[in-house]
Amino acid sequence: MPHLHIDTFKEISLPQTKDEVSFHFIAKNANHDDEKLIAVKVEDDEFFLLVKEEQNKHLLKTDKLTRPASIYNVHKALLSYAKTAGLQIVSSNVPQTQKNIHLQEVSALKSINYFASEFPTDKEVHIEVGFGSGRHLLHQAAQNPHILFIGIEIHRPSIEQVLKQISIQKLDNLLVLDYDARLFMELVPSNIVGKIYVHFPVPWDKKPHRRVISTTFIEEARRVLKVGGKLELRTDSENYYAYSYETFIAFHKTILHINKNKDIAVSSKYEDRWKKMEKNIYDLTMINEENSEMLSLEGDFEFSDVTLSHEELLALHKVTKKLDGCFIHFERVYVLEDGVMLRVSLGSFDRPEHLYVIVRGSEASYFPSLPLKSKSNLLAHKFLDGVLHG
Repeated sequence: MPHLHIDTFKEISLPQTKDEVSFHFIAKNANHDDEKLIAVKVEDDEFFLLVKEEQNKHLLKTDKLTRPASIYNVHKALLSYAKTAGLQIVSSNVPQTQKNIHLQEVSALKSINYFASEFPTDKEVHIEVGFGSGRHLLHQAAQNPHILFIGIEIHRPSIEQVLKQISIQKLDNLLVLDYDARLFMELVPSNIVGKIYVHFPVPWDKKPHRRVISTTFIEEARRVLKVGGKLELRTDSENYYAYSYETFIAFHKTILHINKNKDIAVSSKYEDRWKKMEKNIYDLTMINEENSEMLSLEGDFEFSDVTLSHEELLALHKVTKKLDGCFIHFERVYVLEDGVMLRVSLGSFDRPEHLYVIVRGSEASYFPSLPLKSKSNLLAHKFLDGVLHG
């Protein structure tokens, strides 16, 4: 992760803009003096820089909850703040280079709000979850120009690598998203997807609740897949394969195809390595045979007037509220110059969203963007609104 180790942290006057980077406000952790967040905007990306004190020096990096997909924008914000504040940099892994020519205009990288507000439906859609190096995803997009491919990945270097190749190969049928695929599936329209690829997911043997394949994920896959559409799992983990088979077969009605050491048109560098090691590769393919009802989500993320006092808001630190079907956990509380900011996790117990809520006076809003419009998030928001309203 890009970061700067600095001798002493210095605040700057806010708001101000420097080198095309806008600095808006600072949020200070109400319970730990060693943590601050700096709200910044670079191009269309809004996110936080995190200041953390450790062993008599300070670490300046991007906040993991809000970091943008563009690593270049993170680099730019870090260097701009250091320059503006006159910080003494002890060590750095941030390159002082210009933006890659193939990333000057990145139209393929989309935010979750793009899909939530205007999901493209004019073509059949194929989705790859965790595309890694992108070798398989790029090959499929190049070979099938009539199909829209959506690649989902959270590893930033992998995202940048694929974006460069999209530019080089001039692919106009491939979109990239940095988001939790399990949440993304909840907003995909029904019956429009031809294939879902889940190739070599992290096994999460010690944390099975973090696995992509689950009963809920399969239910969403069955809804979004058209008749004859396929969910393809490919894994080198025998445990993951066995777990997934049991999860698929538990459905009352399902069609499964199973292959072992099947050759495909293009393989990843990891798969090539595993084959050299004579490691087994397992394929499990589910074929959908039913049309689903259209997706319908009612509600919004507007807040009513906040009635809690400043002290009552600060007292929410570490408080958890549970409701049937959702929950809210107030992870941290921050003090602003003109209000309070809450870091919360909310929504589904298995795949919660982590985000910030800013409260200024009687007004509350999410930062830097709204939660994903899902059933559990809408329910959790209504619950949260009630808590803040008192």
